Amino acid sequence: MTTLSVMIVDDEAPARQRLRDLLADVSSEVPNAVIAEAANGLLAIAAIEGLAVDVALVDIRMPKMDGIELARHLAQLEHPPVIIFVTAYDAYAVQAFELNAIDYLVKPVRAQRLAAALHKVRHSLPPVAPQILAQIQQGARTHLSCHERGRLLLIPLPEILYLKADLKYVTARTASREYLLDESLTHLEQEFSDRFIRLHRSALVAREAIAGFEKSATDDAETQWQALLRGIPEKLPVSRRQWPLVKSYARQFSS
Repeated sequence: MTTLSVMIVDDEAPARQRLRDLLADVSSEVPNAVIAEAANGLLAIAAIEGLAVDVALVDIRMPKMDGIELARHLAQLEHPPVIIFVTAYDAYAVQAFELNAIDYLVKPVRAQRLAAALHKVRHSLPPVAPQILAQIQQGARTHLSCHERGRLLLIPLPEILYLKADLKYVTARTASREYLLDESLTHLEQEFSDRFIRLHRSALVAREAIAGFEKSATDDAETQWQALLRGIPEKLPVSRRQWPLVKSYARQFSS
């Protein structure tokens, strides 16, 4: 019987140690080896780089990045681990997990229940679909992510100046570089409506990134104005349709 490689993610050291002890207790029934640990989602993504993890035991409520957001990012890996969520009893989370057939463990975790969850992994329990994780996450993500040259890269939301749709991908632009995201611009607009404003059908700009507006020098009847951005020389056109919605920002810079 092959050995399952396990990653434990929990912000409480005693909770991580308890899971380690339980995994050792059930190892004769379900062979396993803990190959990585992390205290939050950000550290977990750094820890998993270069490792082949079969299953991740992930606490839900953690600082900096919670367990559900972590699972959404890990789902982008070429070979994502199966996620088993670990939670203090949370009626909302338990109901969401049961509704979507997501495996979870309620603290305090029992050895028999842990062994049963690992058996499911061994019998090809599929990774949770990112779309389902998006539906059950409460609140917006703190980061976006992309898979690049075999690595999972995280992009902090405050660093993103704009998001631009191009065919089936979305480009996220920061002050230093561009990232290619396998995301929907419409879904991003819905999730981060408090952070981004739409300039035209294929571009969202961070409200904090707008430095001002100026008249467009082109003869394009569709765009008479363009947005000036902080930190980069690039200018983004504003469509006639969207101009009434962003006009309030224009007033801020003209006053």
